[in-house]
Amino acid sequence: MRKSLAVIYVFLVSLAAILAAVGIGAFVLLILGADVVTVYRVILTEPLKDLFGITEILVRAVPLILVALGIAIAFRSGILNIGAEGQMQMGIIAAAAVAIALPTLPKYILLPLSLLAGALGGALWASIAGALKARLGVNEILSTLMLNYIAAQLYGFLLRGPMIDPAEIQMGSGTPQSVRLPKAVWIDRIIPGMRLHYGIVIALVLAVLVYLLLWRTTWGFKLRAAGAEPKAARYGGIKVERCILSAMILAGAFAGLAGAVEVTAVHRRAIEGISSGYGFSGIVVALFGGLHPAGIIPSALFLGLLLIGADMTQRAMSVPANMVLVLQGAVILSIISAKMFINDPYARDRFYRFVSRRGNEPH
Repeated sequence: MRKSLAVIYVFLVSLAAILAAVGIGAFVLLILGADVVTVYRVILTEPLKDLFGITEILVRAVPLILVALGIAIAFRSGILNIGAEGQMQMGIIAAAAVAIALPTLPKYILLPLSLLAGALGGALWASIAGALKARLGVNEILSTLMLNYIAAQLYGFLLRGPMIDPAEIQMGSGTPQSVRLPKAVWIDRIIPGMRLHYGIVIALVLAVLVYLLLWRTTWGFKLRAAGAEPKAARYGGIKVERCILSAMILAGAFAGLAGAVEVTAVHRRAIEGISSGYGFSGIVVALFGGLHPAGIIPSALFLGLLLIGADMTQRAMSVPANMVLVLQGAVILSIISAKMFINDPYARDRFYRFVSRRGNEPH
C-alpha cells in the first residue's frame, strides 16, 4: 500500500510541475498578446509534419545529448557544472585548429583526431574549475560561470584575430569566422539535402557507455557515492576530491566533443554563436532526464522540438524565439520544486495521512 501511494505521490507532483511550467509559459504568451493554444500547437506539432522538421530536431538533439551526459556525470558526482558553454567553445576552437593545421591527413585519421582535440579542449578548460573545487574548495558555480565569460572572450578574440578567414580580411568584411574546414574532417550527412549527420550515432553510443560507466563499473559507483554522501564515501575509502576532479574533466570532455561534432558536422567552420546556448540548455535536458542517459535522450528530443518549434512560431506568428528560454526557465523551476516535494519526507507523510483519512471516512 505504502509503495503504491509513493508512486501516486511522485506522479501527482510531476504532473503538477508540468502543468506549472505550461502555465508560466501561457502567462507570458498572454502578456505578449499571443494566442496561447495556437502557439503551443505550432511549437509542438509543426516540426513533426515533414522530414525536414524531424531531422532538424535530431540535429539539435545531438549536442544537447552530449552536453547533458557530461552534466549528468558531474551532478551525480557532487559537482555542479555550469560551464559547459565555455567548454563547448574551447572544444570548437581545438577541433577547428587541428583540422586547419593538418588538412592533408586522410579522413580516418583527421576526423578522430579533431574530435579528440575537441574533447581534450573541453576537458582542460573544465579541469580548471574541477581543480579549484577539489583542491581549494572554490564554489564551482562561480568558477564555471566566470570561465564561461573568459572562454567567450577568448573565442571571439581568436575568430577575429589568429583564426580569422584571410578572405574576410581581403574583402574587408571582417566577419569573425575561420576558414572552411577541409572535407576530410566533415562528419557525413545521413540524408542527402538534410543536415542530419552521423553525430547522432556518436551521441547514442556514448549514452550507453555513460550508463555502463555510472551503473556497471566500480569507478562509476565511486563517483555516485562521492556525489550522494561525501562524508560516508570518505569513510569508505573513496577519494572524493579525485572523483570531483575526474567527473569535471569528463563533463568538460563531453561538452568539448559536442562542440567538435557541431563544427565538423553542421557548420564546418568556426563561427560566432555556434554553441547556440547548448551549454545551458544541456542543464535543462540533464535535469529533465533525471540525470540518467535513458531520460536524457527523450528529454533532448523534446527540447529540440521546442527549439525548432519556437523558430517556426517566430516566423509564423511573430512570437519571439526567446520564448523557448522562458519555457526552459519554467521547466527548471518546476523540476527543482518537484524534486523538493518528492524528497521532502514531511510533505510525503502529509499526503499519506490525507489519503488514509479519506479512505477511512464513512461513505
